[in-house]
Amino acid sequence: MTKIGSIDLAPPFALAPMAGMTDTAFRRLVKRRGGCGLVVTEMVSSEGLVRGGDRTLEYAEYTEEERPVSIQIFGGDPARMAAAARIVEGMGADIVDVNMGCPVHKIARHSAGCSLMREPAHAAEVVRAMVQAVSIPVTVKMRAGWDATAINAPDLAKRIEDAGAAAVTVHGRTAAQSYSGFSDWELIGEVASGVRIPVFGSGDCVEPQQMIDRLRDTPVRGVLVGRGALRNPWIFSQAAALAQGRAPGEVSLEERGQFLLEYVDLLLQEQTQEADGFRHVAPGQAPTAPAPARGRERWVINKLRALNSWYTKGLDNGSHLRVAINTAESIPQLRDVIRDFFVTRERPSPACA
Repeated sequence: MTKIGSIDLAPPFALAPMAGMTDTAFRRLVKRRGGCGLVVTEMVSSEGLVRGGDRTLEYAEYTEEERPVSIQIFGGDPARMAAAARIVEGMGADIVDVNMGCPVHKIARHSAGCSLMREPAHAAEVVRAMVQAVSIPVTVKMRAGWDATAINAPDLAKRIEDAGAAAVTVHGRTAAQSYSGFSDWELIGEVASGVRIPVFGSGDCVEPQQMIDRLRDTPVRGVLVGRGALRNPWIFSQAAALAQGRAPGEVSLEERGQFLLEYVDLLLQEQTQEADGFRHVAPGQAPTAPAPARGRERWVINKLRALNSWYTKGLDNGSHLRVAINTAESIPQLRDVIRDFFVTRERPSPACA
């Protein structure tokens, strides 16, 4: 069994943080399908947490059914990151994760995200300050390095281990690659062989068998899955079945449609439900006031549009579903589009008389 600090992860498969995608509704639905040992929130600004910004707190919200849950934060100032880690601990999170992998310029230009890999001594200082500030495990998600001339994940992993990190995840691409090319699992294995703490590998696992192969063929202790889960939220349960020597179950069109309908319902609940223990927010912070009804509908439709750019890949006539969802103007219309595509197509045609 893989452990991060005292937190047991079974199975050792985790849902990666993806900005704008892995909200609490999506994470809950993935957990309900089984096989996911850990979920990580969308990345949260340390500055926003310390200042108590409403939008920032929304990104950090989670529910009890998501546990164990890790809240990922980004920033470059050790004192502010330590203060943010204390807020995360106060919110009841099981783990606090440091983003050292985001290649987006607006993050990296502020000595945060993957730019921390360019300053390994400073990156270790950030981790050390956080470890000293909280009792929950501190973990790090990084990339192979900044670019092809600065592949330093093995060295940085040793530094953050010495600083007290409980685990590290390595995405085997550089910041310069973003999501082009291929994830270097040989390098990820080198990182895992060089430290005592658990190492999770990430990148290019879009089929359940690939997750099993990485666990078998490399010294990693777990696998973090991002885009593969957006395409197939059942990927974790399917990989767990393979790990137990069972054939993964087939997912019907109707099940795929039901996932989207449940997602719509949960997103609507997110916008209207009072924070009466359902969500975890920072101590002393009031919940954000619900948006007007029309604004809620538009927000939900936009979330479905974003997910379906991935969810429909590989589906017969998936482009037709994308177009239909992109032109939906109301929640009832959105539900009808989903039912028509998934449920109606699943039913056999009546026999001709």
